[in-house]
Amino acid sequence: MFRLGSSRALASALNATKLAPSVRLPGVAQQRRALSIHEYLSADLLKQYGVGVPKGAVAKNAEEAKAVAKEIGTEDMVIKAQVLAGGRGKGTFDNGLKGGVRVIYSPHEAGVFAEQMIGHKLITKQTGAQGRLCNSVYICERKFARREFYLAILMDRATQTPVIVSSSQGGMDIETVAKETPDAINTTYIDINVGVTDEMARDIATKLGFSEQCIEDAKDTIQRLYKIFREKDSTQIEINPLSETSDHQVLCMDAKFGFDDNADFRQKEVFEWRDTSQEDADEVRAAQSGLNFIKLDGDIGCLVNGAGLAMATMDIIKLNGGQPANFLDVGGGATPAAIKEAFELITSDSKVTAIFVNIFGGIVRCDHIAMGLIQTVEALNLKIPIIARLQGTNVEQAHQLINESGMKIFSIDDLQSASEKAVQLSKMVKLARDIDVGVEFTLGI
Repeated sequence: MFRLGSSRALASALNATKLAPSVRLPGVAQQRRALSIHEYLSADLLKQYGVGVPKGAVAKNAEEAKAVAKEIGTEDMVIKAQVLAGGRGKGTFDNGLKGGVRVIYSPHEAGVFAEQMIGHKLITKQTGAQGRLCNSVYICERKFARREFYLAILMDRATQTPVIVSSSQGGMDIETVAKETPDAINTTYIDINVGVTDEMARDIATKLGFSEQCIEDAKDTIQRLYKIFREKDSTQIEINPLSETSDHQVLCMDAKFGFDDNADFRQKEVFEWRDTSQEDADEVRAAQSGLNFIKLDGDIGCLVNGAGLAMATMDIIKLNGGQPANFLDVGGGATPAAIKEAFELITSDSKVTAIFVNIFGGIVRCDHIAMGLIQTVEALNLKIPIIARLQGTNVEQAHQLINESGMKIFSIDDLQSASEKAVQLSKMVKLARDIDVGVEFTLGI
């Protein structure tokens, strides 16, 4: 699923430079289309391509952390919680520890902080109140930057080409840069048939502000980053900061990578790095069942076939004063088993007060959908109202099955009327819960 974190920042930066964003702006959550990997894996990948990074390694417990710190061989290091979320440095762990990025000065300190971080949830501005579990820490040498820059490579949908977004103001929130000093952000389009030429990379490095003695190293770094982007089917490479150190090394101090899910069949090594503990458990479960599912903040569950129809369904719910609880596209395989799995996912959210089923029976038959719907309601003993709007192949038989089932399913043909009914029943159920009255009594069923 798209997690908007740094992608949102990139979108803001792109908007600031009048470049069409390659990610959709916030408003409606989207299915994950880009695999994210931990920072230590990004650093390993950078090293494979000859890109400079501070010396460091991952540790999965306190003893490993001590050993890594000892191996680094310096008294000036940084320990970073490996959590797929932005704002780690300002985050707070569920045990009260402040900061997911800490400066340390000895192997002993590495062990102490690793013990306080690993196995605990880090709460940042991007994780929500529930936080995200830290399973490991990345310990690296602390390098002192003489200059810090921002550089990202991503796809621009408008031009259908890769683009390099760069700024001389690195080491800070790119959204802030885009808002306060948009002129500090530069964009460079890349011809995929030519790639990043020496001249192009050297021009970017010069505009960023690298000193003359580092221009060639910076040029090589930019070209190698693009090579990773191209060869690994990346959707996003974000280096913040890209630094020139006090001893004139060009180093990537922090890296965020995204990879195209559609390329998982040819990027098997990369996709083995996926950490599902960093993802919503229900969304992982849905993906394993072939369902496109994303939790939202509302209370009307949606079960729809087709992404376009799913978006329209959420829109019409909002237009009628309701709030969708999820995006759920069962696709063309809306089998009884898929419907049951979908209902279990929807009803696992205690906020859900009604379920709106909106199916167009083209590939699948409406009567098969109706049978699956009836079997699921009976098997799960659902008490919340279900509004079913079925259209397409064998819709008459579907209506007959639902009407004769004895189940409390509201079968409505018109989309507007069905949406109005879903919102109305949802509000009634919420009222019933507030005053602790049975749902069946409140709905008169």
